[in-house]
Amino acid sequence: MSMNIKPLADRVLVEPAAAEEKTAGGIIIPDTAKEKPQKGKIVAVGAGKKDEPMTVKVGDTVLYGKYAGTELDWEGKKYLIMKETDVLAVI
Repeated sequence: MSMNIKPLADRVLVEPAAAEEKTAGGIIIPDTAKEKPQKGKIVAVGAGKKDEPMTVKVGDTVLYGKYAGTELDWEGKKYLIMKETDVLAVI
């Protein structure tokens, strides 16, 4: 996949995972009650800061804060662009 967006400095571009459709018990969740996903896959990374290289790479699945990043629609897909420090963990 060729990504035309190149994040700058210590920013990463994340494709959020799809929201859960059902609960563990099998109950279907309506659109109005779905929670914003907090997990996604990194599709592009910046070069990092001068003294701080990037610790995540393209293809990593990450957890991020509930209100982290800026939402971006690009070519019909939703992405989040955020600083690397907003990433909480690599799964």
